[in-house]
Amino acid sequence: MQERKGGCLCGAVRYVVKGEPQMVGLCHCTHCQKQSGSVFSFNVFYKEDDYEQHGDTKFYLDTGDSGKPSRRHFCGECGSPIFTTDPGLPGVVIVKAGTLDSMEGLHPQAEIYTDRAAQWIAPCEGTKRFPRAPSF
Repeated sequence: MQERKGGCLCGAVRYVVKGEPQMVGLCHCTHCQKQSGSVFSFNVFYKEDDYEQHGDTKFYLDTGDSGKPSRRHFCGECGSPIFTTDPGLPGVVIVKAGTLDSMEGLHPQAEIYTDRAAQWIAPCEGTKRFPRAPSF
């Protein structure tokens, strides 16, 4: 069983994920752009039972296209985004890959909200691309 560790910029939040990711993807939606401060969010989907956290996060209740609230968890000290939970994906934690200690071996399988991607971003080789969020 694979184990990956990660945490926020200041170290107040640390976590371990065990097992293989269910999916690895890029999200180009405007909410991920604003939350990440970048042109997309690099996300790794894990079973909630495979995620163990030390330290507390705060969350922002966000409403996306589905109209359902998702919880965007972040460190209350340094503001690093850590993970998101979405009611459309019960039992799943969407970990922000940039908070992992190592991204070795992770390659996006899908890109979503490509209709909102920066025009100068080339498609990631080998990914399935969706103009909006598909049902996985």
